[in-house]
Amino acid sequence: MEGRIPLIGEDFPAMKVKTTHGVMNLPEAYKGKWFVLFSHPGDFTPVCTTEFVGFQKRYEAFRELNCELIGLSIDQVFSHIKWAEWIEEKLGVKIEFPIIADDMGEVGKTLGLIHPAKGSNTVRAVFIIDPKGKIRAILYYPQELGRNMDEILRMVKGFHVVDGKGVALPADWPNSDLVGDHVIIPPASDVKTAEERKNKEGCYDWWFCHKSL
Repeated sequence: MEGRIPLIGEDFPAMKVKTTHGVMNLPEAYKGKWFVLFSHPGDFTPVCTTEFVGFQKRYEAFRELNCELIGLSIDQVFSHIKWAEWIEEKLGVKIEFPIIADDMGEVGKTLGLIHPAKGSNTVRAVFIIDPKGKIRAILYYPQELGRNMDEILRMVKGFHVVDGKGVALPADWPNSDLVGDHVIIPPASDVKTAEERKNKEGCYDWWFCHKSL
């Protein structure tokens, strides 16, 4: 459907982007890998700087999950390069992942990153893309609120469990107030299974059962 942003479950739109690591074709460049594309309002800004440091410090943890990171803002490539140099020089953190220069605003329009009521810069968006190029999660944050990188990392870990085990995950997994680090078993789909689950250990009811991994 033309004229709208892509949604969860749809293919990430094919696009050629300019980055600090050269021209890349997305999602093809990360075929067979997960990747997190995150936008920020602008280079040389305090909140964005804290986010980039946070992402970089967890970069290895993302890579252990076969997941890459790629940033984006409407600034030009030279600005991204100078900002990354400043972060390394002043804060001792070397930014290793590429940053998209969306100076023409095309990527922002395609992904819905420009929210006019919040200004002309890109808002803080996060797209989590799976190895098949499918959008699995979309998060939007206002410019004044920095993201929680551990939550984004938790989501990628969670998708690995969901896809690998065929289960669902409770709120705050793996530290759920109700079921701890357990996962949620899919609800019964027939009467026989529903009856078997009643009063079964690990089941609050036939439609709500949990188990350890």
